[in-house]
Amino acid sequence: MNLGPDLDEITLTGLRAAAFHGVLEEERRTGQVFVIDVTVFLDLAAAAARDDLAQTIHYGDLAAEIVAAVESDPVDLIETVAERVAAVVLAHDAARVTRVTIHKPSAPIAVPFADVAVTITRANRPRSVAAGFGLNP
Repeated sequence: MNLGPDLDEITLTGLRAAAFHGVLEEERRTGQVFVIDVTVFLDLAAAAARDDLAQTIHYGDLAAEIVAAVESDPVDLIETVAERVAAVVLAHDAARVTRVTIHKPSAPIAVPFADVAVTITRANRPRSVAAGFGLNP
């Protein structure tokens, strides 16, 4: 998705977290691995011009925060987990919009499958950026 020349992207792909989310008792008891993909849309121009980490988001720290959020407090739905991750990302001042995908490759489905995933897109600010995604921040 191209948001124009003023927004850039940081992408984390394939983060893994062991957690106990799910509707079924077995999922809550034994847990499973969840895979998380996150894209953060932000303006990286100042960080690049000044070579200044404080002007961007430290992706190592962000990855640890995301995994911690996924591994905490079991819930029924991966939709809820995705919202939790989006909130973690958008808590960073530099983040304007985020796209979060939560994969549940071991979901209890009775037919053969490769993956189950939920993807959400959420905006923090400003309204003009959110409007480009069809969102109301």
